[in-house]
Amino acid sequence: MIGPGNAPDSTHNDTCARIIPATLSDVNSVDIVAIGAGQAGLASAYYLQREGADFVVLDRQMAPGGAWQQVWRSVRLVSPPLYTRLPGLAWDLPFHHPPSGPEVSGYFADYEKHYALPIQRPVRVRSVSGDGRLLVRTDSGDWSARTVINATGTWDHPFVPSVPGMASFLGRQLHTASYDTPEEFAGQHVVVVGGGNSAAQILAEVSTAARTTWVTRRPPDLRGGPATEKDLVAVTDQVDERVRAGLPLRSVVSYTGIGRTDAVVAAEARGVMVAHPLFDRITPTGIAWNSGETLAADAILWCTGFRPALSHLAPLHLRGPAGGIVVDDTRVAADPRIFLVGYGPSASLISSHRAARHAVTYALSTA
Repeated sequence: MIGPGNAPDSTHNDTCARIIPATLSDVNSVDIVAIGAGQAGLASAYYLQREGADFVVLDRQMAPGGAWQQVWRSVRLVSPPLYTRLPGLAWDLPFHHPPSGPEVSGYFADYEKHYALPIQRPVRVRSVSGDGRLLVRTDSGDWSARTVINATGTWDHPFVPSVPGMASFLGRQLHTASYDTPEEFAGQHVVVVGGGNSAAQILAEVSTAARTTWVTRRPPDLRGGPATEKDLVAVTDQVDERVRAGLPLRSVVSYTGIGRTDAVVAAEARGVMVAHPLFDRITPTGIAWNSGETLAADAILWCTGFRPALSHLAPLHLRGPAGGIVVDDTRVAADPRIFLVGYGPSASLISSHRAARHAVTYALSTA
């Protein structure tokens, strides 16, 4: 699973040095505003600071750690720390297994402290607009900037499809973003919706504590094992082709298929990994198909993915006629003042630092 565990201890709130005061003047002027302090934002801040840039990082989180503070407990990086560290600072860990959420968020907190990055939080960016200099409006004051490096990722934009009858369901509905542990569903019947790696992993996990039904829009593509480095490079290249063409992003699983992790293999042996077609409507007590088949359920767990969190950029009208944003090596074609890091081909720890370096280089070269 490439993606962001649990919130770190509250003491992480004081690990970020040089925090800018929350009370701001009407408009603060800076050369570059970076939005987001997950892996892409931290990597961007590292290169900006190294080059002596005049910048600030605005982050909506209460504490360091990015989205890794919020995902479910069993999430792990797909690669060990050696291959997924941020630029300039090695992981100081006594093991070689893929890190957990708390380990990733703790590393991010250490990274901020080590480099004394100028991060302000919690700040929610409401909009970015402007014909000359960019005006970045936030809930804690506004900023004027020549350039914006956007590193907001996808966690703030969970996707749930619209299905007739959703509002009538008397049970519990939740998205992956709100899932924590299988024990919360003990003894229940849970419908797991989604055909990606997260859906497969959560299904395998929840099925150890509850009765489950797996529902997917199309037949799931279960493959032999986790993606290799060669596979990930090939996927990155294909995603890059799409963003350069301005096409909407596709899900990662559409390129890689679902990896047969140990948990998924064990769930297959228990007969859990059997997918049913997507239902046509939701009833007060469960789900139903137009064929007349119905199924009672206590909970519906939407493992239906995320979309890039870019609504604050809407005033700039960045999307092209094909529905996507044309991006050439992090620079947005429709507005060269905007750089997207952690978007498309750079949406992982493995690739975000390279994209951040390029974005900073380009942004400073046009000053």
